[in-house]
Amino acid sequence: MNIDSLKKLYIEQLKDLHSAETQLVEALPKMADAASSKELKDAFTEHLEQTKQQRDRIESIFTGLAFKPTGERCQAMAGLVEEAEGLLGDTDNATVRDAALVCAAQKVEHYEIGSYGSVCAYAKMLGETDAAKLLDATLQEEKNTDAKLTRLAEGWINEAAKANA
Repeated sequence: MNIDSLKKLYIEQLKDLHSAETQLVEALPKMADAASSKELKDAFTEHLEQTKQQRDRIESIFTGLAFKPTGERCQAMAGLVEEAEGLLGDTDNATVRDAALVCAAQKVEHYEIGSYGSVCAYAKMLGETDAAKLLDATLQEEKNTDAKLTRLAEGWINEAAKANA
């Protein structure tokens, strides 16, 4: 698709986010399995359920636009997932692995926060008020997940990993 309008950019970015969320649905169970702390496992499991709902929201937006959310694979998410998998393969110590998992997850959250912020702004500009509300709800969830990961890291995960310095 030649992206020559804000509407086309909006649709392409929604497709990208749908792909990103789909990839994350596959990655989060692996991250939960790799986590040693119950709190981190629970955070990943909780976010998996949110991610499924977020993907459903995007699909409902596409229904209203009369487009399908299929298309290109989100290369950014593919890279973030690949990087996380590489870190896990290189990290044998459980406490250090948990710190690495938080780092990888926060990179994902920051990508999603930037992406949802942009598409939410596009939706508002295009008069897609229902879509903007759905996208803003997801944006707030992503920000909350990032804050939760920060609390876990600063609360004790990084301190436990420091013992292996």
